[in-house]
Amino acid sequence: MSQLFLNPYINFQGKAREAMEFYQKVLGGELVLLAASPDGPKPAGPDDSIMHARLESDSAVIMGSDGMPEYPPTVGDNIAVALGGYDRERLGKIFDQLGEGGKVKQPLKEESWGTFGWLQDKFGVNWMLNVSKENKNATT
Repeated sequence: MSQLFLNPYINFQGKAREAMEFYQKVLGGELVLLAASPDGPKPAGPDDSIMHARLESDSAVIMGSDGMPEYPPTVGDNIAVALGGYDRERLGKIFDQLGEGGKVKQPLKEESWGTFGWLQDKFGVNWMLNVSKENKNATT
């Protein structure tokens, strides 16, 4: 059986470049920005509309686009990006940076499974961050 991957795809309605560059600044990783052309997708220039963006950092992937004016998104509670791991220090820093200019809905706090927090960033995207307790029996 093949492995499945799950990641968000976000319609930023004209702000994809700004949003994806912000997320790259916070998360690190490789960002690919593509624009439409008559010959198919091409690397996006500075003034191009973003047809497709992909940010990959470690095993986290975020995809998005500038969307289409005839299909405007409903920004807010329609999507949450779940980001998790075991590194409390790194995820705490990411949580703080994502919250800059946004709204923290639940500060990071200890739960039975680990540490959890929820916020809405300055682009209206909800994030759930989860720091899992390390499994002492894990072999990886």
